[in-house]
Amino acid sequence: MDEVTFGPGCESSAAGPLVEPVSAVTSLAFVVAAVVVVALRRRAGLPVPWAYVVLVAGVGVGSVVQHGPDPAWSDPAHDLPIVGVLCFLAADAAAALRRAPRRWWWWAVPTAVLMVPVVAWPRAGDLAQVGVAAVTAVLLLARAHREPAVRWRVAVALAVLGTGALVGALSRTGGPLCDASSVLQGHAVWHLAAAAALAVLAPLVTPDGPARARAR
Repeated sequence: MDEVTFGPGCESSAAGPLVEPVSAVTSLAFVVAAVVVVALRRRAGLPVPWAYVVLVAGVGVGSVVQHGPDPAWSDPAHDLPIVGVLCFLAADAAAALRRAPRRWWWWAVPTAVLMVPVVAWPRAGDLAQVGVAAVTAVLLLARAHREPAVRWRVAVALAVLGTGALVGALSRTGGPLCDASSVLQGHAVWHLAAAAALAVLAPLVTPDGPARARAR
């Protein structure tokens, strides 16, 4: 059977349980990142930021659903944890800037609100996610400006994210790096970069608020 290109991510696949196999497999990098965060925190004797861990792992699970069997409900399954982890990081950075404990509703309520356009108006939902990502980046940079101890970690995370996003954008269908039959897929690179960046940022958060002294 001839290969068929699916969606904007460029990758193609023959009929089977995985619509985009490379992207589906590399989605598991987020689950690995979540496990690494738990292992490192426990090894250091530090509390585990479970909300963050669940959201990071959820990004991987949702991405496997979308790039794998791709059921009708794959878009909200994919987007919910992404919006959640972005809102979480934004709330944590805002709490650090205010030198106040992070409250759970600071990220849970915006996540719920933003899921309305994600479900009802997918294009608007995509734009909303870009907006949240931009706000999160600005807040992280503001925190890095105030707290020298976290600057290198924020810089590394944003640099990795930026590189992954650029490769992913250039590899979309019709892009200069698009090769539907290649095992090296730009969207897969984005998955690996984003998972690594979320793992790098993990030490900045704690279960009850921002961890300033522990950021290493």
